[in-house]
Amino acid sequence: MSIFKAYDIRGIFPDEINEEIAYSIGRALVSFLKCKNVLIARDVRKSSPQLTKSLAKGITDQGADVIDIGVSGADMFYYAVWRLKAEAGAMITASHNPEQYNGVKLVRKNAVPIGSGSGMEEIEKLVKKNDFKESKKRKTAKKEILDEFVKFVVSFVNKDKINPLKIVINAYNGAGGIIAPKIFAQLKCRLIPMYFEANGDFPGKAPNPLLKENQAEIIAKVKKEKADLGIAIDGDCDRCFFIDNKGKFIEGDFILGLLSKNLLQKNPGALVLYDVRCSWYTKEVIEKYGGKAKKHRVGHAFFKKTMNESNAIFGGELSGHYYYKYKDLATDNSWIPALQILEMMSIENKTMHGLMEETRHYYTTGEINFEVNNKDKLLKLAEEKFKDGKIDHVDGVSIEFDDWKFNLRKSNTEPLVRLNLEGKSKEIMEKRKKELMDFVKNRS
Repeated sequence: MSIFKAYDIRGIFPDEINEEIAYSIGRALVSFLKCKNVLIARDVRKSSPQLTKSLAKGITDQGADVIDIGVSGADMFYYAVWRLKAEAGAMITASHNPEQYNGVKLVRKNAVPIGSGSGMEEIEKLVKKNDFKESKKRKTAKKEILDEFVKFVVSFVNKDKINPLKIVINAYNGAGGIIAPKIFAQLKCRLIPMYFEANGDFPGKAPNPLLKENQAEIIAKVKKEKADLGIAIDGDCDRCFFIDNKGKFIEGDFILGLLSKNLLQKNPGALVLYDVRCSWYTKEVIEKYGGKAKKHRVGHAFFKKTMNESNAIFGGELSGHYYYKYKDLATDNSWIPALQILEMMSIENKTMHGLMEETRHYYTTGEINFEVNNKDKLLKLAEEKFKDGKIDHVDGVSIEFDDWKFNLRKSNTEPLVRLNLEGKSKEIMEKRKKELMDFVKNRS
């Protein structure tokens, strides 16, 4: 399987990605974009320093200067590329994958992603060909950006209106443990840290809070501390997840609806993007508060492309990505949603459980993954079986009936088919969930 994915480059170190490949990626990026400088960053993985060194050498050997901001979250990396007016960016990271993985996220000017259909295929060809012309070697300069990033994040709220709430944050030993103290030092909140120590072995579990087994500790901590909110940050800080004051994990599409409601009160009539897996709640709340809702393909590169080409101000995914348009920067961010929710809790004088009251009557399965031999055939068979519903192909196949709906799509990062399903009642949801799961398993 190729390490060149739809959104980034990712593989097991050192078998699939290593110093030699990182060096070639650096040269390929400069050769492809003809850029004069590249901003680089890295996550906390043990292999990241050596891969970053090779990446930087490839960039300078190809004739571009390097701006190195060091250990960073992906959202801070995107901001830095935009703020420092870099012509390109490359971050060594494997996001939420386990410790044996690593990879590279690539962007153009203004942090516009390079992905499938927007340059990744060309980068792959150049790396595989590995035939680069000699260029005059350039220099590397280090740059601190954390303090500026903190100011940027906090500017999205009125920090003086945020009450002294008790907040548990689990950084899963990723970059979030470096960034969170700086942000929360600006607030009156009491911060209760979990796994803030940067550690590429990830002793606090693989940095993927979407996995149920990785949620148990923070849920228990929120209950024990009687905290007002729990916030789980993934390994490279491009996704965030929330646990309410009663210890309930809140699905990302419900958070998207809540944040949309808040933003639309300040930006009436705005366009908001939501992915194909989202609940009916998301679309309904966007339209209820006067917004325009648009269903969208999953993936940060695709969301940002649409945001750059349209007047969408906000968007998000079930998977905990939240996208903001700020001037000519379209970026995901894990800290802005957290601060906006704290501001909403404070201004409305409600608990997080109270803010989510209107989601109680929506019944979703969450994402269910299946290993499938022939993914395309499965999607075609599903479409034939449920042909009486309203069908669309925005991403995979989505089929909607009056009292239930589902989306079945191929993963862009793993050899899986993913199912998301919703029913108008818990009984309908459970019945249709069993029907779809049996259908998939019998054809896997």
